[in-house]
Amino acid sequence: MDATERRLRAVSAHLQPQATAARRTSDSLAPNPTAGEYAHVLGYSAVLPEKLQTGKWNVYRSAHSPITLIDRFSDYPDIGTLHDNFVNAVETFRDCRYLGTRVHADGTIGDYKWMTYGEAGTSRTAIGSGLICHGIPKGARVGLYFINRPEWTIVDNACSAYSYVSVPLYDTLGPDAVQFIVNHASVEAIFCVPQTLSTLLSFITQMPCVRLIVVVGGIDENMPSSPAAAGMEIITYSMLHRQGHMSPQPFRPPKPEDVATICYTSGTTGTPKGAVLSHANFIANVAGQDLGVKFYPSDVYISYLPLAHIYERTNQIWLVHRGAAVGFYQGDNLKLMDDLNTLKPTVFASVPRLYNKIYAAITNAVKESGGLKEQLFHAAYNAKRQAIINGK
Repeated sequence: MDATERRLRAVSAHLQPQATAARRTSDSLAPNPTAGEYAHVLGYSAVLPEKLQTGKWNVYRSAHSPITLIDRFSDYPDIGTLHDNFVNAVETFRDCRYLGTRVHADGTIGDYKWMTYGEAGTSRTAIGSGLICHGIPKGARVGLYFINRPEWTIVDNACSAYSYVSVPLYDTLGPDAVQFIVNHASVEAIFCVPQTLSTLLSFITQMPCVRLIVVVGGIDENMPSSPAAAGMEIITYSMLHRQGHMSPQPFRPPKPEDVATICYTSGTTGTPKGAVLSHANFIANVAGQDLGVKFYPSDVYISYLPLAHIYERTNQIWLVHRGAAVGFYQGDNLKLMDDLNTLKPTVFASVPRLYNKIYAAITNAVKESGGLKEQLFHAAYNAKRQAIINGK
């Protein structure tokens, strides 16, 4: 039996008998009993005839597309790069909310203020054009050394539009790790904030590849002079934005196979390791996710998981494709609940550690309330849980 026959036999095992399929309103695929119990119950995956090299484990593919490997959006097959994805979003959702922050220019915390997709597109062009004006060549690596905020996403979109390679730098990394990544990736431009600028300047002479430092949230008059021996320049984000806005440059669109980012590990088991990801990698990943869950321009997402991690990056690329709004936390995880209460997001991506904290806080509050309040909570919780199980 050749590989083709084996594949057909494996796929056919997921097909419902004709009599059963005729009664179904959806597709005629069913989960294969050889899948893990969790996947079997929820119908997440289909087993393929291939085995891993050890020959011990099954190979699974999404039950939404058991035969075809997804690498593009089914409704937008021409989107092959992150630049294509963002251009499509700007054209389709120009006047929709995109990037929101409640940290105002003077540092105070208030209500969320929003930038539309069209406005973000204009800023993307200005930042990319500014980098060109400062002589940063096509294909250069650009570092991002600050936590989640609208400027992070704008710089990343600028990198995609002008064929730069973004290199996230963890804001929590020590100087040694930052220095290693910058030199290892030959980063030529770094976007930082005033708090991380001092760290960079403490070892800037040991990073000869750096030609430009852009300070997000910096004040022009307060910028330090560039070290003479370093041969680099320090400017504010607002200055770079103005320069690029006055001298806009045409896009330098990447190809799908071009490198989009180098995502480094935190280096807990040695020196940081860089994962080189192409535009095609990102689009295939997000297109696969889009098969099962749909977002809409009415959705609001809160961004607090580090954009230096690939999970948060892909989430935001996915949301952009559907025109959703992204509101950023104020920068303090201890105040995240206040941000959630203000933003009222419809989409909340998180990790088990935080879910456990939220669960513990809620259950403890319920126990302390006692009496009728505790009984009402459990009644409402059980009713909601049963409704979800019943697909309501």
